[in-house]
Amino acid sequence: MAAPASARRLSTRDLALIALFAALIAVLGLPGSIALFGSAVPITAQSLGPMLAGSILGARRGLLATLTFCALVLAGLPLLAGGRGGLGVLAGASAGYFIGFPLGAWVTGWLTERLLPRHRTYSIPAGLVANVVGGIVVVYAVGVPVQAWRSGTTGLVATLVAAAVFLPGDLIKAVLATLVARGVHTGYPTLGTAEPDEHADSTEEPEDDAADPAGGKPSGSGRRARR
Repeated sequence: MAAPASARRLSTRDLALIALFAALIAVLGLPGSIALFGSAVPITAQSLGPMLAGSILGARRGLLATLTFCALVLAGLPLLAGGRGGLGVLAGASAGYFIGFPLGAWVTGWLTERLLPRHRTYSIPAGLVANVVGGIVVVYAVGVPVQAWRSGTTGLVATLVAAAVFLPGDLIKAVLATLVARGVHTGYPTLGTAEPDEHADSTEEPEDDAADPAGGKPSGSGRRARR
């Protein structure tokens, strides 16, 4: 019987995928950032990363990929859009969105694993729901209150209105992440699921080579096993 995905050890393939998606999130910061209407939180492409990690790798590996990226940023590497890095990112108005990346990736992956039938075609509507809930709702749930606190906004409603400027772009990212995940899952249908147990199908029924009492040919069960 195959071990549950949450109990499996990370394979070399898992580690490679985690590193790959951590690097992908970093690459998404290369185009830079845009601050619209004087917002303290810039618009970047990096919020697409947790959606891709969760919807393609699943909850566990998607979480680890985003945690790896966040750890590198906090260690001082300038991987955030605009070349930001170090512990100082936690003091800014966008700290909540940064903290919400791993949680958003995990929720996206968790929903993907449960909304989509295993070993079947990736469903675009179900995948879009997972990306919107995990990549937008969950990240905003952490990011908006922190933005209100760090920017000194008096009301949460005012902050929600200010954060609404990000919503159209994030919805586009959710659609893109869903389409990319559909393509990946179509080409590699087990990419977001537990690895099959290598020994699951290795047990075969032994051949019945018993001969008949006259020393003739093997019994019928033995002949069927050789077919």
